[in-house]
Amino acid sequence: AAVQALADDSGPSVRVQPEGNLSDLPAAVEVAAYRIAQEALTNVRKHAEARSATVSLRREASALTVRVADDGRGLPERARSGIGLISMRERASELGGTCVVGPAAGGGTAVEAVLPIAG
Repeated sequence: AAVQALADDSGPSVRVQPEGNLSDLPAAVEVAAYRIAQEALTNVRKHAEARSATVSLRREASALTVRVADDGRGLPERARSGIGLISMRERASELGGTCVVGPAAGGGTAVEAVLPIAG
């Protein structure tokens, strides 16, 4: 619900696609997922010139994957990591996960964070 509220803010059309049981995630994973989605959507709105974006949240047995992809102009040739990109990577890393930013299939940019869920 919190990610859906982010998606409903002004800007390009954003579709949220939840998959799996997201109701019992550890609090640290919930916060990291929310903040990563928030920063990625902020970047879409500020920089991408996108018409649409998709936020997918996929729960598996050992991890939550957060993916934000847009159909915008993509990353600049000489992209530098600003505070937002660094913070997304740090949030994932603090949980033992990863966060990768790169081109999306078909154009645009994709952010994908894999956040481990302690068993």
